[in-house]
Amino acid sequence: MSRKRALGSMRRVLVPVVYGCDSSRAVALAHALAAEVVLLGLVRMDPGEPLSAGASRAREVRMLLAALAQDGHTQVKARVRVSHTPWADLCAVIGRDTPNLLLLEAGSHLEAMGVTPQQALTSPPCDLGIVRGPVPHRPRRVLVPVRGGPHAELALRVGLALRAEHLTPLHLRSDLAAPTEPPFRGLEHVLRQMPDAQLRVATTTDPAGTILSEAGGCDLVILGATAQPLQSGASLGPVADRVLRECPAGVVVVKTRRPMPALVGDIAAVGSKAISILVDRWFSENTYDAGEFADLARLAEIKAQRGVSVSLALPALNEETTVGKVIRTVRRALVERAPLLDEIVLIDSESSDRTRQIAADLGVPVFIHQQLLPELGARQGKGEALWKSLLVTRGDIVLWIDTDIVNIHPRFVYGILGPLLADPRVQFVKGFYRRPLRVGDRMQAGGGGRVTELTARPLLNLFYPELSGVVQPLSGEYGGRRSALEQLPFYSGYGVESGLLIDVFERFGLSAIAQVDLLERIHHNQPLEALSKMSFAIIQAVVHKLERRYQRPFLEDVNKSMKLIRYQEGGYFLDVEAIAEGERPPMIEVPAYRRAHPHPSREAPAGSKPTG
Repeated sequence: MSRKRALGSMRRVLVPVVYGCDSSRAVALAHALAAEVVLLGLVRMDPGEPLSAGASRAREVRMLLAALAQDGHTQVKARVRVSHTPWADLCAVIGRDTPNLLLLEAGSHLEAMGVTPQQALTSPPCDLGIVRGPVPHRPRRVLVPVRGGPHAELALRVGLALRAEHLTPLHLRSDLAAPTEPPFRGLEHVLRQMPDAQLRVATTTDPAGTILSEAGGCDLVILGATAQPLQSGASLGPVADRVLRECPAGVVVVKTRRPMPALVGDIAAVGSKAISILVDRWFSENTYDAGEFADLARLAEIKAQRGVSVSLALPALNEETTVGKVIRTVRRALVERAPLLDEIVLIDSESSDRTRQIAADLGVPVFIHQQLLPELGARQGKGEALWKSLLVTRGDIVLWIDTDIVNIHPRFVYGILGPLLADPRVQFVKGFYRRPLRVGDRMQAGGGGRVTELTARPLLNLFYPELSGVVQPLSGEYGGRRSALEQLPFYSGYGVESGLLIDVFERFGLSAIAQVDLLERIHHNQPLEALSKMSFAIIQAVVHKLERRYQRPFLEDVNKSMKLIRYQEGGYFLDVEAIAEGERPPMIEVPAYRRAHPHPSREAPAGSKPTG
C-alpha cells in the first residue's frame, strides 16, 4: 500500500532558471526536497538595452524550462520575466508564492541576475540555499554540521526533507569538556528523539577542516551560514565559504531570513523554535488520509499478513437515534464484505433509552461498564468505558469510535486501522476531521471542536510542544495496539483523550503516534456549559501529567470543584459542581484483566523508550 507524498516543512521550493546559467543542480535538489517545485524563468537585460531585445533569450529559457519540467509536481511559471532588475522580479514572485526555500546555484545565479552576494544575503526574500558541486538524484549519505541557531535549524530541516538512508548531524565543539552551548540545546533535544539521525560530536579548532575531513564518503553536505547578524551578509561566513570552495561532494549552504536574536547566549531566544523541526517531520511522515486505506481487500490482506486480530468497542450513552446505523454500516463493510473486524462490542454508560436494546437486537454484545470490575467501584465517564473495554475485548488492536456520528461511514474505522496495519512502529492513531456546527436548522462550516481549539491545543502547545501537530487531540475516533494501551493509565472522564495522547508520547515517543484525516464528522453539538466542564476536566488532566513530570503537586482539592454561573429571574448566583478527574491504573495491573488475558504482552512495543 503506497503512501502519497505528504506535505511537510518543504512543501514548495523555488528555483530561478536564469538565462546563461546552469540550474540543473538546484533543480535536482529541489525535486529531492519538495512536494512542489516552482521554476521561474528570468532574463536580465543590461541598462539601456530595450527589453524587446530579449525575445530570443526568453525563447531559449522557455525551452530549457520545458526540458527541466519532467515531473508531475513541477510547476513552471507561465511567463518568463525579461527585466533590467530580475532580482527584484524574483523577490516579487516569492512575496506572492511564499516558497519554503529558494535554491540558487553558487556564483552564477547571483551574477547573472545582477545582484551582489551582500545584497542577496543581507536581506534574503525567504529561506535560501546556495548549491555547488554534484547533487545526486537521491542522496544516500548526508552530513549536516550543526552548532545551533536558526541557520543550523534550517540545515537540519533540509537534511531531514531529503529522507536519506544515512543522515549524520555533526556537532562541532571547541571544547568537549565544556557545557553544551545554549544555541545547540534546542537541536540536541530534537535529535535525541530522532533515532535515525546518528549524531556525532567533534572537538575542533578548525571547523571547516573537520567538515571537509568528515565529508569523505558523503553524497551531500548541508550546513548553515555562520551565525551572524543579517547586516553582515557579504559572505556565508568563513567556514561555509571554504567548504563551498574545497569540498569534493555536493554542498548546500543555507541561510534563513529569520534574524539572529540580539542575545546569542540566551537559550530562550536561540534554538527555541528547534522543536518545530521535529513536529514538521512528524506531521509530514505520520499524517495519513483515510482514502489511502479505502481498498479494503488489500487492507484485509495486510491484516492477514500481520497475523493480528482487531476489536471495535463502541462507547454509548443514550444514542438510540444513531447507534443502529453505526453498527449496521460498520459491520456490513468491515465484517461481512471485508474481514477486518474480529469483534464489535457496545460499552454502555447506563443509557436510559433504547441504545442497549438496539445493539443487542443487532447481535452485538452489550456491556454496562458500571457493572464491570465491581471490586474497583463504579465511576461515570467515557474514559471509564474505554478503559473497561480492554477487559471485554480480545483483539491485538483495539479501536474506538463514538456512536453519535450522524454521517457514519466505514472510513471512520478503516481510516484509524490503516496506519496500525501499515506501519508496525505506530502504536496509537488519532482521527481528525472537519466538524460543522449546527445552528438551528442550518449547518455552519467549521465552528466545531471549540474545546480543542480553546483549551486542548493551547495547553499542548505550551507544555507538550512535540504534540502541537496533532490536529484534533480530543477526537473520539482513535485506537491502538493492546500491548501499548494496557500499559497506560486512563482518566475516567473527559481527560481520557488528552491523558492517553500525553502518555503514549512520553512512554513510546512521538513516532509511535499517527493521525488520519477522516474528512467530515457531523454529530450532536453540546451546550456551552457542558463544554466548560469538559475544559475544566481536560485542564486537570494536563496539570496531573505535569505534576508527574516535575514531581511536585500543583492541584489542591479545592481546585477540583467548578463554580458555575447560573441565572434566574432576579439575578445571578454561583452553583458549585465537583468535577474531579479520577485516573484508573494501567489495565495490565488489574488481576481480573490478567486472568481474562493470560498471555498479554509483558514487553514494551517496538519503538518504545523509557519513561523519563
